[in-house]
Amino acid sequence: MLRAALVLLLLLTGAAAAADLKLATWNIAWLTTKPAGHPDLPGNVTPRSNDDLARLRDYGRRLAADVIALQEVDGPEAAALVLDRRDWALFFPDEPDVQRAAIAVRRGLPARQNPDLAALDLAPQSRRSLRRGVDVTVGEGTSAIRVLSIHLNAGCREPDDEGRACENLLQQAVILAGWIAERQTAGEAFAIVGDFNRRMDRDPVVLPALERAAPLLRTTAGRSNPCWGGRPFIDHILLGGPARGWLVPDSLRVLVYAERGAEWRNRLSDHCPVSVTLRAP
Repeated sequence: MLRAALVLLLLLTGAAAAADLKLATWNIAWLTTKPAGHPDLPGNVTPRSNDDLARLRDYGRRLAADVIALQEVDGPEAAALVLDRRDWALFFPDEPDVQRAAIAVRRGLPARQNPDLAALDLAPQSRRSLRRGVDVTVGEGTSAIRVLSIHLNAGCREPDDEGRACENLLQQAVILAGWIAERQTAGEAFAIVGDFNRRMDRDPVVLPALERAAPLLRTTAGRSNPCWGGRPFIDHILLGGPARGWLVPDSLRVLVYAERGAEWRNRLSDHCPVSVTLRAP
């Protein structure tokens, strides 16, 4: 009887250790509690209706993720319009930006917030800054993973783009490379997740700058994003350290909205949730 109980305990322990983790990124596009016309919002931003929010909540449930890197969310109160705080722990940076990056972790999973990657915000004093990175350790022991949620400078999506936006993006890439090098030196599993505002399949600058810091697995490599009719990915999930070996094959998913028509890009988001499944040994 005792032997059978020990075998059962070992099986249960093994199953728990091998539990999958679904990691997602979702830019919800100006999700805010501020009313229309608020000075912190552009004039063309209209806050969501109750029906819009109900639809977004439904997509959040259907996503069924364990960890979500969020972008363009105006604080925990805004995130709670879509993600029930009874189910999610919400981690935000120490900044007032309306378009903050954040990380939501399903309650029950161990999670602790690390210092913000504040250097990513190249213009912290501007009315609309360039946004900090949010760094959260999820899990414990050998299955722990550092997740960094980011939203990089827009305006430099293509390989041959030039100008101030590209200068800013490269500067942010150098800062990210420093964070990657620290994780690599520490031997940590890590993921950089979010809106890179960059198409990377032919990227001669930004992605190579990151890969010089450490080997990375870009889960979106060679794939097209079906969101709103199909386009190259600018939302990416990069895995580094031991996490490069944790990706469940063919687990990349995009949750495409059922709604059609240009108005829904504003009512829902111009970004669809992107996810992968990880399995730590």
